[in-house]
Amino acid sequence: MALPPPGEGQIALVTGASSGIGAEFSRQLAGRGYRVALVARRAERLERLAEELGGFGRAVAIPADLAAPDGRERLAERLEQLGDAVEILVNNAGFGLYSEFAAEGRERELEQLRLDVEAVVDLMARYLPTMLASGRGAIINMSSTAGFQPLPYNASYAAAKAYVLWLSEAVHEEVRGRGVTVTAVCPGPVPTEFQQVNRAEFSRRLPRVVWVSAARVVADALAAADEGRRWVIPGGPHVKAAFAPSRVAPSALSLAFTKRLMRA
Repeated sequence: MALPPPGEGQIALVTGASSGIGAEFSRQLAGRGYRVALVARRAERLERLAEELGGFGRAVAIPADLAAPDGRERLAERLEQLGDAVEILVNNAGFGLYSEFAAEGRERELEQLRLDVEAVVDLMARYLPTMLASGRGAIINMSSTAGFQPLPYNASYAAAKAYVLWLSEAVHEEVRGRGVTVTAVCPGPVPTEFQQVNRAEFSRRLPRVVWVSAARVVADALAAADEGRRWVIPGGPHVKAAFAPSRVAPSALSLAFTKRLMRA
């Protein structure tokens, strides 16, 4: 099952598009001929990227805070004004807390949950029914290898990414054979500003050989969606060998190791 071909009256929606993996998704989808809706909070960055991709006819900047319900409503209203059907949805927006649970405050924990989980559920619930009605579409949800096991000092982020992974796999199975695919993408460390912005200090302890570029993450994600796969770890065989065992390792074994790894 391939991604739906680009055409008039359809659009690819990419959240978290202002930098890193989201910006790379936008570039590669535009390179395939899709008109792209670029969504993030940083309007100036979105406008620059939209111009890079060819201007309004090729890319539309839609500033929105997806952690807020009214931000998601404004996004939906703007897409309705454009009149294009969302046939590709890339849920990429998110952030992580790398500290003891609630050390950064209750509201910050809830904000992470709203963006990393609630926004994903909201956008899927908005646009999946239309995809199914037309019999064509693809959803790509950014999970993480962090979602393969519980992570002390990154507890809520790992739990959120596990939620996204399991949700994606279950809905993938629900819609099998109906012209729509759902794919979870589970990268390990990626050299983007995410590491610095979120103060993910633990990542410095990971060997450079398991880091994967944003361009490779997106290329592997789109290839997996083209093939109708449920989930993918981007990168070469050595990256998959490094992270895949975590999906099946008992928590009792993994917790001691991950606690040492993640401790600031």
